[in-house]
Amino acid sequence: MARHRGSMIATLLAAALPALLAVPAAAQQKSIVVASTTSTEQSGLFGHILPMFTGKTGIQVRVVALGTGQALDVGRRGDADVVFVHDRAAEDRFVADGWGIGRRDVMYNDFVLIGPRSDPARIAGTRDLANALKRIADAKAPFVSRGDRSGTHAAELRYFGLAGVDPLAGKGSWYRETGSGMGPALNTASSMNAYILADRGTWLAFRNRGELGIVVEGDKRMFNPYGVMVVNPARHPHVKVAEAQAFVDWLVSKEGQAAIAGHRIGGEQLFFPDTH
Repeated sequence: MARHRGSMIATLLAAALPALLAVPAAAQQKSIVVASTTSTEQSGLFGHILPMFTGKTGIQVRVVALGTGQALDVGRRGDADVVFVHDRAAEDRFVADGWGIGRRDVMYNDFVLIGPRSDPARIAGTRDLANALKRIADAKAPFVSRGDRSGTHAAELRYFGLAGVDPLAGKGSWYRETGSGMGPALNTASSMNAYILADRGTWLAFRNRGELGIVVEGDKRMFNPYGVMVVNPARHPHVKVAEAQAFVDWLVSKEGQAAIAGHRIGGEQLFFPDTH
């Protein structure tokens, strides 16, 4: 009898073993990689919204936080399932070239020009960003650039262009490129008492401000929209389309938009819903 019972147990275990081994593999499939910007990561947005998404769907999200240009490169290589960035022109090229599908507007905030309390360019309180950047260049006042092909870096170069200034002509003197994310670049600006363009979300989350504060804000050209898209499975068949689309759909849903709007620091909202 004991021998018969032992044989039955062994048979049951043998039958159950494939199913038990399949559980971790299935669990691993319920995950995606999102290539995004340093602003979404360093502002604390992902820390706020991702637990809600995972709790609802069971899909784990691993974020690769880089400048927008680098994040789009990650998508082109097929090393991410979703790209969530903030450079509309670059996003449109990404889709037009066949690397991404189903781009959606998600949210927006704005850029702010940060500067030292001493304000050597005398621009504090003005609202014309192009004029402020020209005055910084004319004064040869220290300016820190991310210099990393990020959405912020692209915007900064556009704004200098509007000012009729080639900042690279000042490279090595008043204009310094860090090649780093928003947080490290702000740390450099703080240590140098320099001007810097930042997204408002990361600025609000930044603690090592030193003598820095907002000197220019409110120019309508400083509008900063964010978009999200699935990496095209026609280019990269391993992309987890169902899970990636579930993430995009959640971001633009009422629940996802409310989660984004609910991320605040010191009572101040960092990002604003922007679905169409």
